[in-house]
Amino acid sequence: MSSLEDRRLLVKVANMYYEEGATQSEIAKSIGVSRSLISKYLAKAKESGVVEIIIHDDEAHPYMALESKVERRYDLREVVCVSSGEGESVKARLGAAASKYLLRIIKDGQTIGISSGTTLNEVAKSLPSQHFSGLTIVPLVGGMGDERVDIHSNSIVAKVAESFHADYKLLHAPVLVDSKEAKEVIVQQSFIKTIFDIASKSDIAVVGIGGTPEHSTMVKSYLHQVNQKEFNYEGIVGDICYNFIDRNGEAFSNPWNDKVITMELENLKKIPLVIGVASGKEKVEAIRTSLFAKLIDVLITDENTAKELLD
Repeated sequence: MSSLEDRRLLVKVANMYYEEGATQSEIAKSIGVSRSLISKYLAKAKESGVVEIIIHDDEAHPYMALESKVERRYDLREVVCVSSGEGESVKARLGAAASKYLLRIIKDGQTIGISSGTTLNEVAKSLPSQHFSGLTIVPLVGGMGDERVDIHSNSIVAKVAESFHADYKLLHAPVLVDSKEAKEVIVQQSFIKTIFDIASKSDIAVVGIGGTPEHSTMVKSYLHQVNQKEFNYEGIVGDICYNFIDRNGEAFSNPWNDKVITMELENLKKIPLVIGVASGKEKVEAIRTSLFAKLIDVLITDENTAKELLD
């Protein structure tokens, strides 16, 4: 039997390394072999079951297994889960989780695009004061007027920029205009086009995901501007950056999408890292569709929504 297969030696080396805290060099000197051979012994100890490493994460982070399952199911870069709850409390937890994630990945000199909505407002509120050199924050959607000003993209962008001591741009355009023709004129204005050009070159985008129109906060605020007789909800699963999407994750053809001032989905897809922050039973289908359509790279959600996404 070779020394590498000698179970007694494997146990001795493993005990010295894991229990006594000896270094590989110290073990090698004590046993009289090379350090590289000790490394092989330790690897063999794990392979043969002499050593079993268990990470006790249930108390520190009970959703690790759930996150991994959703990541594998949808081929996501990362999933972050928070505990489920009712109303604003879960949004606050989502905001805190998203802010921690942002702080981990942001680098100096990047451009970050921000959508709008109540959940992203919680993200902005959760950010601590940090300084990033050369950082630029830019809106991805329009947001002017008197309806829910606190959750407009411009407002959220300004809050994020203040926390990061960063430069920021504002999009001086409403969420919704009067006609398709008006939208075509507005988005070609140089001061609007410049902002969308900057936004399309974002390194990171942070977006909310809305459910069907009757569940969207901002949509409910502005839907009266759309002719209800022309508006058909059938086939709409939700919205992302206020683009209503169908079951294929593509922009839905309807009067709302014709008049909303927002980044087009094809440009959103080109951003290297898109973080979706959303939860809720009424949003599961929209989130699932966004994931399958590769509109989202990282998902920050709650436990119940994550479980629904696995069904």
